[in-house]
This record gives sequence, structure tokens and C-alpha cells, in this order.
Amino acid sequence: YTCRQIFARLEENRICSAVDAAAYAAEGELKPYWFLEGLERGTENCLEGYLFPDTYEFYKNSTPKEALERMLDNFENRFDGEMLTQLEALNAKLTDNYPAREIVIVASLIEKESADPKESPKIAGVIYNRLFRWGNNPKLLGIDAAIVYAQEGQNTRIDTSIDSPYNTYLYPGLTPGPIANPGLASLKAALNPETHGYYYYVLNPSTGMHQFSATLAEHNAWIDQFYSG
Repeated sequence: YTCRQIFARLEENRICSAVDAAAYAAEGELKPYWFLEGLERGTENCLEGYLFPDTYEFYKNSTPKEALERMLDNFENRFDGEMLTQLEALNAKLTDNYPAREIVIVASLIEKESADPKESPKIAGVIYNRLFRWGNNPKLLGIDAAIVYAQEGQNTRIDTSIDSPYNTYLYPGLTPGPIANPGLASLKAALNPETHGYYYYVLNPSTGMHQFSATLAEHNAWIDQFYSG
């Protein structure tokens, strides 16, 4: 779910209104969470990525602060010391310095692109391959889910020409922020990507899972097989 979807779910269950939840997310006082340090507030989706998806019990007519901090507390508990150690190991492997926020962005992309948590580490591997191993390619991730987020559900057709920093067909590197609130499997995959030589994937409609390819020619051949005719 995105923040907007979570706020709507809170309202559906009579916990607090979506408008109040969005307003508090943007401007309300929150605990000093380490992972929000330096985060620019002020928009309804500024907490995107950190409202941990889980099963919660709330009292009806709770305050937005109570609801949001329950989810933020859960994120803090899940992103524990072991994960921070894994982040250090990943950065050493990438010879880069990805802070936790970038990992949450990667995890959100994995969350929206994976057909099943079992393939999340492989999707993670493709993302890192495109970022760090794609030769002279300008690190264009080409992730459709990011465009869907930029379109805010206003268009069912994915417009790869949309002028948005979330358009990973035009703007290189990671999106400016997470595109969803990722679960534990996606966070773990972002920290422990599968090592492979794949750069492409396409959904196999007969299995509901993705078919991975190392070359564009192989990728296009799979597309023809799955979707031609």
C-alpha cells in the first residue's frame, strides 16, 4: 500500500479520517525516529516507505498520531541492528554508501515489481545490476511501478514520457523516495540481493512469475513468446 491507500483504510475502519491522517503525516509531531532524521516533511506522502505493512489492532476513533506511530514503531522494530549490519556489508560489496533511506526506496520498488516474495531477491539483483553493472547505460531502471506511482492512479496506461522524477525511463538512478510501504521480505531482499547476470524480466502469464534474461534480445524473445498473437 501507498500512504494514500493506508489513510483510506484507516478511514474505512473508522480509526481516523483519511484527511486527518494525511494532515498529521505532513505536519504532526512525531517521536524522534532515527530513520526520519533529515526527512523533509510537509506532504501527505512524506512518510512513504515507513508505515510498516502488518496486521494492527486499533481502537475506533483513535488519533492520527496513535495510528501513525504504531506503524512507525513497527518499522523501527523490524529494521533492527542485524539489518543495519547487513546494510554495512552491502555497501562494502557495492563500494558505495547507501543509507537506510535508499534501501527503503529499493525495497519499495521490489515490493511493487515482485510477483511473489520468493522472487524478490532476484528482482533486487536486477535493480542493483542496472545501477552498478550496466556498462555505459545511464542507470535507467525502467520500472513501470514507479510511473504508476507518479500517475497517482489517474491513468491506466503507463506513460513512459511523463515528466516526473519518478519516471525511471527518463531519470537515472533511484526515485526521489519510496513508491510504497515495503514489507519485511522486500527489505530483506534489498539488503541481500541475489547475485546473477540478469538485467531484464517479464511476467510469464502462464505461471504468474517473472522470466529473467541477461540480454535484450533474449528478453524480447520471451515477450514475443508470451504476448504475441
